[in-house]
Amino acid sequence: MNISFIVQARMGSSRLPEKVMLPFHDNQCILELLVNKLKKFADSQIIIATADTPENDVIEKFCKTHAIGCYRGSENDVLERFIKAAETYDAERIIRICSDNPFIELESLRRLIETARYTQADYMSFMVNGTPSIKTHFGFWTEYVTLNALKRIRQTTNESIYHEHVTNYIYTHPDKFTIEWIEGPECLKGRYDIRLTCDTPRDFQNTKEIYRILCARNPYPTIKEITNFLDLHDEYLDTMIQQIKANTK
Repeated sequence: MNISFIVQARMGSSRLPEKVMLPFHDNQCILELLVNKLKKFADSQIIIATADTPENDVIEKFCKTHAIGCYRGSENDVLERFIKAAETYDAERIIRICSDNPFIELESLRRLIETARYTQADYMSFMVNGTPSIKTHFGFWTEYVTLNALKRIRQTTNESIYHEHVTNYIYTHPDKFTIEWIEGPECLKGRYDIRLTCDTPRDFQNTKEIYRILCARNPYPTIKEITNFLDLHDEYLDTMIQQIKANTK
């Protein structure tokens, strides 16, 4: 069975409004950079799951321009939005992508897709330093989940946290699902100082500068290349550490 990409994206953000559509690199926004990366997997459909509020009209227009799917649903019940998006586009096996992670690694994404094609698991992602990658600040990875598993969450709980954070219920209730983990790379063992997700204006500026430098050499830098670069530039790591402390819940 083919796997579909569903990208979670909306214009509303309390800390950094419109972040997915702000100019980021070479006259492109983060959403466009991600979509171009996903288009390298020609046999997988791309769907943007956005909110149905007027401010997200620009995202729907973006989808039409780039000839990709778009589903608009609940602003706050993101779980329901994902389920409806998957049902609309007949997506049974899903790679969920957060649109504020410009450094999603191409090789890790390819590894996840190839492994997930043959799995019977409900959920699959990367484990880093004993923590599910989706709960970290790295911003390198995506996660695989089945539509059936998402529907089971909906049937099981009405708690808002599990409807806002789509897969949270799965990895906090591992006894209820079949889960497979891929071990993160050796170069990240024991590291908690890297933050390349864009949640705040400072994140955005820091990540934008790093992206400009690294992608001038390689448009799809590996995790190892990124960590090697950061180890030579303490100024970026210092900012990341500050942002991790300020944004850890």
